[in-house]
Amino acid sequence: MIGLFNDCFPPIMDGVSVTTSNYAKWLSRLRGDVCVVTPNAPEADDSKTGYPVLRYFSLPIPMRRPYRYGMPQADLMFQHRIGQTPFSLVHAHCPFSSGELALGIASSRHIPLVATFHSKYRTDFERVFRNKYVVDYLIQKIVSFYNQADEVWIPQESVGETLLEYGYKGRMEVVDNGNDFASTPYSPELKAEARRSLRINADMPMLLFVGQHIWEKNVGLILQSLARLRHVSFSMVFVGTGYAAEMMRRMADDLGLTVPDGNGHVRVRFDGPVYDRETMRRYYLAADLFLFPSLYDNAPLVVREAAAMHTPAVMAEGSTAASVVADGQNGFLSKPDVESFAHKIESLLSSPLAIERAGAGAAHTLARSWEDIAGEVSDRYDHLIRRYETKVV
Repeated sequence: MIGLFNDCFPPIMDGVSVTTSNYAKWLSRLRGDVCVVTPNAPEADDSKTGYPVLRYFSLPIPMRRPYRYGMPQADLMFQHRIGQTPFSLVHAHCPFSSGELALGIASSRHIPLVATFHSKYRTDFERVFRNKYVVDYLIQKIVSFYNQADEVWIPQESVGETLLEYGYKGRMEVVDNGNDFASTPYSPELKAEARRSLRINADMPMLLFVGQHIWEKNVGLILQSLARLRHVSFSMVFVGTGYAAEMMRRMADDLGLTVPDGNGHVRVRFDGPVYDRETMRRYYLAADLFLFPSLYDNAPLVVREAAAMHTPAVMAEGSTAASVVADGQNGFLSKPDVESFAHKIESLLSSPLAIERAGAGAAHTLARSWEDIAGEVSDRYDHLIRRYETKVV
């Protein structure tokens, strides 16, 4: 049995959650011997996944809604169930409760541990803990976790720089993230239909943000930049939720971005979280530009999902996330300040052919199917299992 361990899983949605669920979906179809291990969450329904999901006791994390703090050691029924699960390899997508659990299983059962590094944890710690020594201690714990893995994977080359900055000195292997919209059709007619279904004004360019509504993702920069474009027609849609969601709405109100015009149109609207993947595909398909100036993200899955639907991203120049983007070829780059970002959006909206060319480039270079990724991952798992068995013997 291959165990996929992560601290969040649907219905809690973020890039790593989507990655873990797609690993499970496609690997279960390919090989069958896959399960997910994750904290329990309200409204979780795993009955239709097609693979086992082993959940353990958790509590909500203050100021990080909807994330949960997992406590597997406090869940005796879970401990019994996981003790009966015959793992041959465990793959941790997070170094916290699920990762520590995976590490303990790998160590006690003498099986390989794969650990993927996804996130900029120092930024999260610095927001919560004001003491530098506490932050440094937590980063050291994360580095120690990855030092104990048999293989450390990163979703793109630039992500490794963050882990090296934390003090990790071992090897890393790049294993791309996939995209469950990579093989879906695209056409201007389908785009128009997607807009109608989402009640988007067909006569205005549509701008989109998808992701956690947290300040670390530079969502304030987006709102402030849009407020400067009072003479430009557009519809901006935010999809997602997070601790800053209500503050973002108030900020949009204060900037005059949610005041209806004579036709009842508002320039910015908040559609909340979207869990249905087909509906999410329509959002990406309907959009002209995907706004993602985050300096926080490493390898955002949402940028690749938008790319699959021929929607290029406008990203922060020099950010880790933007390392896969060549300006004007498969996306666009801007300095991460209000004036520059606003100017970039305005100039692009006046150049629809440039957007169209970059959208086609994004679809060609950034959208690889999860099915393809799963085949590569399965081969890597089997190679590591065989290598580990030889080493143990």
